[in-house]
Amino acid sequence: MNIIFLSANKGTLCSIGLCKSYHYLVLFLLLGAFFGGAGYLGYQMAQTVPDHSLRVSQWKDDIHQQQLDLNNLKQESDASIEVLSSRLGLLQAHVNRLDALGQKLIYMAKIDNGEFDFGQIPAVGGPETLPINTVDSSDLHQAIDSLSADLSNRENQLLVLEDLLMNRNLLKEVQPQGRPVTAGWLSSYYGMRTHPISGKREMHKGIDFAGKMSAPVIAVAKGVVTFSGTRYGYGSVIDVNHGNGYTTRYGHNSKLLVSVGDTIEKGFQIAEIGSSGRSTGPHVHFEVLKNGKQVNPMKFINSSY
Repeated sequence: MNIIFLSANKGTLCSIGLCKSYHYLVLFLLLGAFFGGAGYLGYQMAQTVPDHSLRVSQWKDDIHQQQLDLNNLKQESDASIEVLSSRLGLLQAHVNRLDALGQKLIYMAKIDNGEFDFGQIPAVGGPETLPINTVDSSDLHQAIDSLSADLSNRENQLLVLEDLLMNRNLLKEVQPQGRPVTAGWLSSYYGMRTHPISGKREMHKGIDFAGKMSAPVIAVAKGVVTFSGTRYGYGSVIDVNHGNGYTTRYGHNSKLLVSVGDTIEKGFQIAEIGSSGRSTGPHVHFEVLKNGKQVNPMKFINSSY
């Protein structure tokens, strides 16, 4: 066996002859070097594989965590939208109540519907300004809170106004006002007078309205009948309590049409004109009592004109 090699000094090829026993030695060395290099290379590759697997596993974990984060963000976004939708629904309910209350107040206050139309958008305007491109979510929530508070305040104010108007209308209904007859004339005033029967000076504590026999006698305000029967001097008489200390009395009737406990409205016929009791002819003796004491009915009669 010959081993050929290149000389470093002269650049010539040289060879060394080996005997057969050395052939196996050289072959063994070459094979050992080959398998040793292959084993080392395999070892290095085996050392790098776990590192790549670890990185791939970490990437999978990162992707999974990002998916969880996205799902959480979506759930939070859906929850925020649901909350905003719910609050907008409440605001719309407030607006609907305000519209209904406004229409009711228009009717109660007798305001022209054309002046306050709650079914139309209010006429507003103004110069154009630079738009705001972005709105922060916290600003949006704050604006909704402020609008909700404003609507609640407006609703409370309108409710107070409604109570005032209702009380005013109620007072008008129960306040004695107008004449107790539909036709007739005033025949005797409130105050001192010479009585037409006794001829003596006496205090006349009401007003007399003369009229035709059996003509209607009407209530001058809403109230409850507290007396319906015969009383000395008054003949057939009716007392109606209107609250707030007011009572009206209708005397000398020929026929009574209501009973104690009846609730009557203003203008409701309660009796027929007559001449019962201490009377010289068909008329209604009309009294207004405040806390049980007779007062001059003229101011209540005149307030209807």
